[in-house]
Amino acid sequence: MDIDLCGPSMPRIFGVENEQVHLSGSGWSPVYVEENLCVMSIGFLLKGPKEAVIWRGPKKNGLIKQFLKDVDWGELDYLLIDTPPGTSDEHMSIVQYLQDTNLEGAVIITTPQETALLDVRKEINFCEKVKLRVLGVVENMSVFVCPKCKVSTEIFPPTTGGAQRMAEEMNVPFLGKIPLNSQIGKFCDEGQIDRNFPSRECFETITESILQRMKK
Repeated sequence: MDIDLCGPSMPRIFGVENEQVHLSGSGWSPVYVEENLCVMSIGFLLKGPKEAVIWRGPKKNGLIKQFLKDVDWGELDYLLIDTPPGTSDEHMSIVQYLQDTNLEGAVIITTPQETALLDVRKEINFCEKVKLRVLGVVENMSVFVCPKCKVSTEIFPPTTGGAQRMAEEMNVPFLGKIPLNSQIGKFCDEGQIDRNFPSRECFETITESILQRMKK
């Protein structure tokens, strides 16, 4: 479920941006990427990819509530919710609406540099205040590995130790690192989320760590 309402990217990433949401007797039907994977995003409801969403909090809250209440999700193993950066209306709304459910927790994504970590510390503090468990932190764009010479270069130098040290300082799990790989961006732009996805082993390791955390 994509609740980055002002910057919905899930339809493009999953290669379904030209699909439409249909209304049935049981509610809105999400768009299916595969038989066991469906997506719901405001991107399916806009006139085109260039249309801006200029909404205040109450209207955002209303749509998020509709996504939860009026979408025919069927039987789900997991409901993954993509949120915008920061601690805005979207975050407060989703925590409020799901507070009486078995909400497992939040996975926080950051890059290594201190300017990004400043915001992430606030997000972790937000989770603490609303009593939302932090399943862990992932460091994205950790290093660039040259595809030819295999030399690793820190494009975003971790001047204060990066996400791993920050996670240790804030007593939250560190789930792993994802390298800066130009092919990841290319695959996302082309909507090719498949078994040949770049750095797949990193994503699988992090996913397994998240699943293990959810069992605790």
